[in-house]
Amino acid sequence: MNTKRLFRLPKFVLFGLAALILTLVVGIMIPTQQSSFSNSLGQSVIASSLAAPATTVQRVTEIKKQMLNTWQEEAKQKGVYQAIPKRYQGTTLNAVKPNASDKIIALTFDDGPWPKYTEQILSILKENNVKGTFFVIGRNMKNFPEIGKKIVAEGHTIANHTWHHWYHRLNPKAAAYEIDATEEIIYKVTGVKTNLFRPPGGVLGNGPAAYARSKKYSVIMWSADSHDYKRPAAPRLISNVMRTSKPGGIVLMHDGGGVRDSTVKALPDMIQKFRSSGYRFVTLPEMLELEDKALQAVAKK
Repeated sequence: MNTKRLFRLPKFVLFGLAALILTLVVGIMIPTQQSSFSNSLGQSVIASSLAAPATTVQRVTEIKKQMLNTWQEEAKQKGVYQAIPKRYQGTTLNAVKPNASDKIIALTFDDGPWPKYTEQILSILKENNVKGTFFVIGRNMKNFPEIGKKIVAEGHTIANHTWHHWYHRLNPKAAAYEIDATEEIIYKVTGVKTNLFRPPGGVLGNGPAAYARSKKYSVIMWSADSHDYKRPAAPRLISNVMRTSKPGGIVLMHDGGGVRDSTVKALPDMIQKFRSSGYRFVTLPEMLELEDKALQAVAKK
């Protein structure tokens, strides 16, 4: 009888229990639904946030490409972007033999771009309407990109002079890096592709020159050395160049890598002396193109 009384609960108690159970069930379901909704919303937000940067990166990439194309087009119009004739690809040379009546000379500058000196040399060349060829070091191009851009913007040829300017022997992987990394930074900064290479110090047997030739670069040496790295007085520097220069010659000077006051001081007088002797100035691509045409004409005869 006591047992029966335990199960004979009042109706209001039963209703209360039912309401309590219903509340508990709803309470459990609502957080689950909210969690599901939050997850869904979170995934949408995450997806959106991921999509935005991807779009931004794509736009930035397109803008960079447009800028490089603009530089490339400028380079082509100014004559600084020229394919080297096939006969010179993978070869080494220090001078050319143009038409005997054409006294041409190429002024080349190594080790830039460099603050102060590269810009001073560019100003002198511009004042005298002379175009030169600049063999740049990769890490300098990375550190001073605006000067590198200026070289190309003012119509000069830009060329590869390795990344570090090392003289010691390099293993094949290191030699490849010296050329490829410099090629990449030149293109990244200026939009110009080059297949002209000059080995640091003129060293041909330490790895980079061989790799450059394997990539169809023309390895450019020189026929007239200014010895400006020794910092001679301007008259001596000019004499060093003039006494060893001949038509089709390549003059070695430096716009970076040290104090180049002598080069800056000597350059205007050197230009005038060459002109007084009947010379005209060309970039290396122009020089190779002229000799190539002369050789083709001889072959046809």
